[in-house]
Amino acid sequence: MSRIFLKSAAVAFASVAISLLLTLIVVPAMGFPISRTVWLASTLCPLMLAWIASARTFWQSDRLKNAHRELARAHAQLAAAHRRLSEKASRDDMTGMLNRETFFAALDGSRRKTDRGALLIIDADHFKTVNDNFGHLTGDDALLLIAGAIERGVRSGDVLGRIGGEEFAAFLVGATEQEARRVAERIRREVELIRFRPVDERIVPLTVSIGGITCAESATVSELMRAADRRLYEAKHRGRNLSILDRDISEAA
Repeated sequence: MSRIFLKSAAVAFASVAISLLLTLIVVPAMGFPISRTVWLASTLCPLMLAWIASARTFWQSDRLKNAHRELARAHAQLAAAHRRLSEKASRDDMTGMLNRETFFAALDGSRRKTDRGALLIIDADHFKTVNDNFGHLTGDDALLLIAGAIERGVRSGDVLGRIGGEEFAAFLVGATEQEARRVAERIRREVELIRFRPVDERIVPLTVSIGGITCAESATVSELMRAADRRLYEAKHRGRNLSILDRDISEAA
């Protein structure tokens, strides 16, 4: 408020100065004497009118600026809330990994940027037994341990998703066949090392089977998924706790 008062005073005194200057020029030029009344009128009228008008103008301008700042702040808060909601909607609630839809969208986007990479599908072995014997809450604990092991096994920048109840996927961005095999085996080993004790001190083993495929230049996401799925099925059929990865689509057929 004091800022508005000072600005209005400056405008009012400037108006008085201009009014007095015009009075000194115009009144004598018209042949009239400059009387006390003329002096008062030239001083008080612009002083009062300019002060009131400018004060109101500055006050409204200040209110408009405050409203604009509040609007900008509200817009920033809304944008931040939208980003948080979008992020939450793209994530699996339990593991924090990308959900199925977002993972495949990310996979498709990565494939558009580079032809190199590998897709792994990771499935927890005998997981129904864990749920049946210990309950679904304990099963959730086991899944979180497996998800943590997968995260430790992949490289920085790789894309992870939970694409089913106990099924995960990893897109190894730019990975060669040798790199993909190392990552798949590292994931399998990390899960195998988990010491899961749902009841008392008895350790319940956790393992995963992994099927993978390196990305052929012309392969679609659907073709990669089918090829990796076939290798996952083979790993399950050969006894589980295995990682099997092929070089291209034709080998996986």
